[in-house]
Amino acid sequence: MRAKKTAVLTMLAALGAVGLGGAVPASAADGGMLPHPGPDGLVWEEEFRGDGGVASGGATESLPTVLTVACDGGGNVRVTMESNRVGTVAAFDVECPVGGAGVGSATMDAGVVRRGSFTVGVDASTPTTRWSLTVTQPE
Repeated sequence: MRAKKTAVLTMLAALGAVGLGGAVPASAADGGMLPHPGPDGLVWEEEFRGDGGVASGGATESLPTVLTVACDGGGNVRVTMESNRVGTVAAFDVECPVGGAGVGSATMDAGVVRRGSFTVGVDASTPTTRWSLTVTQPE
């Protein structure tokens, strides 16, 4: 199961963020704000600017799920997570200071995020707001 999950996640990670509003990807030279989530990670979006989000598979109902978003550059981001067959399972706002990073997180108990696919949407207040996100299921 772990090997299959890793293969699916590797493929999805290669697809990167899905732009939802004409956002311009940030330069890789800027570096991401959140570290790679390691073996517990389902998604790691290293860096993006403006509106966007991710879609993934491989979630399990038997583990808690943690969604973390960091941002900077001014304004704020509205974050929503939807789980397969459930609808919205998390929604929160993160302030994105200039010259520093704001961080927000939501932890869902085991069973809240259903087995299979999920999406995370990030609605940025400005097209220059930079953000990073991770979704993990710690074992």
